[in-house]
Amino acid sequence: MHNQKLKNQNPHILVVGDLMCDHYLFGKVERISPEAPVQVVEIKDEKTLLGGAGNVINNLLALGVRVSVASVVGDDENAVWLKNRLGSKGIDLSLIVTQKDRHTSKKTRIISSNQQIVRFDKESKDDILRQSEDEIISNLRDDYDVILLSDYAKGVLTKRLTKKIIDFANEKQISVFADPKGKDYSKYNGATLITPNKLEAQTATGLSISDDVSLQKVGLKLKKECELKNVIITLSEEGMAIFSKEFKKIPTVAKEVYDVTGAGDTVLAALGYGVSVGMDLIEAAELANFAAGVVVGKVGSATASLTEIEEYKKSLHKDNTEDFIKNFDEIESLVLSLKAKNKKIIFTNGCFDILHIGHIKYLEVAKKMGDILIVGVNSDESVKRLKGENRPVNTEFDRAYLLSALECVDYTIIFDEDTPYELIKKVKPDILVKGGDYRFQNVVGSDIAKEVRFVDFVDGKSTTNIIEKINKKFDCEDIK
Repeated sequence: MHNQKLKNQNPHILVVGDLMCDHYLFGKVERISPEAPVQVVEIKDEKTLLGGAGNVINNLLALGVRVSVASVVGDDENAVWLKNRLGSKGIDLSLIVTQKDRHTSKKTRIISSNQQIVRFDKESKDDILRQSEDEIISNLRDDYDVILLSDYAKGVLTKRLTKKIIDFANEKQISVFADPKGKDYSKYNGATLITPNKLEAQTATGLSISDDVSLQKVGLKLKKECELKNVIITLSEEGMAIFSKEFKKIPTVAKEVYDVTGAGDTVLAALGYGVSVGMDLIEAAELANFAAGVVVGKVGSATASLTEIEEYKKSLHKDNTEDFIKNFDEIESLVLSLKAKNKKIIFTNGCFDILHIGHIKYLEVAKKMGDILIVGVNSDESVKRLKGENRPVNTEFDRAYLLSALECVDYTIIFDEDTPYELIKKVKPDILVKGGDYRFQNVVGSDIAKEVRFVDFVDGKSTTNIIEKINKKFDCEDIK
């Protein structure tokens, strides 16, 4: 993501939709019941997760968003569990309405040997009462950056409520994105964006999609008939199609697909996040595409953090190199996130004025010592103090950019001090790497890093030697 585009660092997003409890029972099958020809599952473990619109919420939280939720639940134990779980995550619950005649949705799945054997649901699917609609409508606020409609066709997003929310959003100039359900999309008329998948789009239009020509017919029909500004059709392994001012198709970026569960929720959340922080729709869609690539590589309904998305982009070589040049504040939060995932952090530093084979071999060796290699780069002023007034040859940004483009380097950060001590204090690396010539010196930061390791340089390869060769060959004034 382009840091300069993140205008709103703490976006507030409202999620409206069907909340559910996803209940899993994990067990083992070793016999058939003597009472009937059915498997007997001996339960070994169980867990309950947020489902439905709750998965959109989880994805927003992973992206660092401030979230409010509007929904209708029953007066039952499942509702209590949902409110407690959401409250523990710091979610604003003021728009959750209790309706006594409803069952809060709970889906129970029995799983053995990673295979779902059966699922049973307890829920209400009738439209919520008009009184519940009015309670939500009357309590809407005007400080949302984006409103997301997560429709699972369980009765919360009635036609009336959906239209009222869209009218409210348009009046307040708030973007409203909907993940639609059903055959009749008229209730989404006037929304900023809808995000059906291929099957849903075909069902809603009555048209089939077989190629880009038929795909464009479906997208344009949805856009026209629903009076929409934008449509995005997700195409699974084919990526996604964007119908905005013009048609654009973004290819998939998934390397491995383990489970597509919840990928649509991830796309909706990432689109909402992207637009809320100042990206245009194309940029937000590219972010959502990468986020979906992360989650389908995980098992079960999953989320994608910004750090995971950046790492994934880099692994695909489809990244914007500038995104991996960090400042002091960014590197501190990034390192915390990486360490929470038990990543081993390697740190090294230098001027790297004219990048050469010696630098690259040194960095390649350093990278193999752990998971994430962070390189501190001396600023231009710092290099002048260390090397003299005629240095550096290349600017600090150019040097950091070239390093960030290397496969072995994960992140770079420019520092102004003569030593990287303050930077090392923020990174707190597991391994601090220095050149072999530092073996008998007091290494700056050795009191902070868990371990210091040394890497020998390639003989005869240095920036100074390159500069001397240039001076001699072209008989130019000594650069030094």
